[in-house]
Amino acid sequence: MAPQKKGVVRMNDPAIAKATKAKAAAKLGAPKKMKLKVYKRRQFIRPKTKTPKKNPKYVRRSVPKVRALDRFKIMKYPLTTESAMKKIEDNNTLVFIVNRQADKRQIATAVKEMYKIHASKVNTLIRPDGQKKAFVRLSADYDALDVANKIGII
Repeated sequence: MAPQKKGVVRMNDPAIAKATKAKAAAKLGAPKKMKLKVYKRRQFIRPKTKTPKKNPKYVRRSVPKVRALDRFKIMKYPLTTESAMKKIEDNNTLVFIVNRQADKRQIATAVKEMYKIHASKVNTLIRPDGQKKAFVRLSADYDALDVANKIGII
């Protein structure tokens, strides 16, 4: 190997490569330290992540679900006791025995569909024998006596 002249530098020298790398790093500045996240709550709340929409590969039910209650299943029969008659005459209210699972809104829509009357208020109670009784108060436009005659209670 021939002796090297003074002042001549070889390009593929590892010391030169290291020096140029150090020079570039010095331009960028010192390496940044990662700041730790300080949690100020007692409880960790998991961040919301993206949840994809359900895309089932097959139907889980072999038979489609049938609507549980329709208007004929909701309304069982009108009540014709003395106290029910008194409610018809005095309070403009009809009394029905209804399905136990039916709620007030379902009862009001069933009465509207079956008898074409508007209920202003529906009160319910469960009788000691386990049946549900519904007091359907009619709006001022309708007379409970006329409706009771039309239904066939009186």
